[in-house]
Amino acid sequence: MRDLLALADPREPATRTQIADLIKRTLAETDTLPNVETVRSKVKTGQHLTQEITVEQWLAEFLNRKRKIEETTRRSYEGRIRLYLTPYLGRLRLEQLKVSDIALMFEQIEEFNDSIADRRADPDPAVRASVKYRRPISVTTMHNIRATLRHALNMAMRQDRLIDFNPAAVLEMPAKTRPRPVVWTEDWVRARQQDYRSYRETEKRHRGGRRVDPIDAYTSVPRPSPVMVWTPAHTRRFLQEAKAHRLFALYQLIALRGLRRGEACGLRWKEVDLDGQTLTVNWQLVQLAWQVHEGTPKTDASVRTIALDTDTTHVLRANRQQQLQERLSMGEAWTHTDFVFTQPDGSRLHPQHVSDQFLWLAYLADLPPIRLHDLRHGAASLMLAAGVEMKVVQETLGHTSSAFTADTYTSVYPQVATAAAEKTAALLFGEEDHAEPGKLISLRS
Repeated sequence: MRDLLALADPREPATRTQIADLIKRTLAETDTLPNVETVRSKVKTGQHLTQEITVEQWLAEFLNRKRKIEETTRRSYEGRIRLYLTPYLGRLRLEQLKVSDIALMFEQIEEFNDSIADRRADPDPAVRASVKYRRPISVTTMHNIRATLRHALNMAMRQDRLIDFNPAAVLEMPAKTRPRPVVWTEDWVRARQQDYRSYRETEKRHRGGRRVDPIDAYTSVPRPSPVMVWTPAHTRRFLQEAKAHRLFALYQLIALRGLRRGEACGLRWKEVDLDGQTLTVNWQLVQLAWQVHEGTPKTDASVRTIALDTDTTHVLRANRQQQLQERLSMGEAWTHTDFVFTQPDGSRLHPQHVSDQFLWLAYLADLPPIRLHDLRHGAASLMLAAGVEMKVVQETLGHTSSAFTADTYTSVYPQVATAAAEKTAALLFGEEDHAEPGKLISLRS
């Protein structure tokens, strides 16, 4: 006890009082004295010794200190803290937070997922409707929740020395697996059409014969994988259907050159060189909840210059002429934004509007459903099937490494695997002998 009291500077009686109060509180709660080295560290860094900081209070302080981050990152932190970390852990004292507390949070989240699944399978339409817009929390989202908490606790441990151990850093979690793109083969399409008809009939019976929203049914039928890709024939049919739509150029740009939705919406004319047949990605429009923000691309590798094919260049020229006509018709009501793709009055697009229009066009073309982002996956697969080098595909898509591109896309189209098999066989068999299995050529000849 004398050692503890001696930690206070004689010129700072307030600190000595805090140490005395800490001794009394700790003795009352644990029947032991505070750790001398822990108290020494807190005195040295100027921390208040008896103030009880909750997890909620520290997370608020953590957000307040994260000033120099992208708006999208801030909103992600805010969402995870508001929806998960504060409700489950906020009341706990920061210094008493344990690994078991965090594990319990994820167990409760998994129970929430189970309840959604049960309600969706309930025969009562009212019960199913109660979770219509509730999505289960994915493993990826759980990892992101843990990452946010770990970051905040690291700051508490290293900068303020409020804790000496980070429980989020040692918590074991299920592996985070990234779903790979799967092609809509003929067999998958036939099975999906049957499931779609059954779903509409079931929903119509549950609704007492009332109309079923076609897009709701179109997107509600389960898919073989969360990430589905059209075949080249599917993409061709979609572009034919979209040709009359005013955003046709945007969809072709994503389908052939693999731009992300936000990158296409944020593209400006000053970044497009139609004579040189290139465009440069410098900005994107990011949707946060329903608000739209202008920001930089996803990563440094996403800032890139992309070559344009002749047909896409012609389509962009036609889009420019259409935009000039809309500008003339709007007169003074036209909004000058310099975006390549705009609303009819020149104002910027809302990314969700682009996705909604995409679903309608895919539905009208009688195509199996994919997300707009999957059109980008299709562009990557098309390039690989056409024999484009992996490094070129990586740079076109704005990936940070060609290994990621190869791991994600090389197994998508059978043509890619077939071409690889043929090239491998050509190393062993001569052109004349290639049709005779088992006959090897002389490597010395």
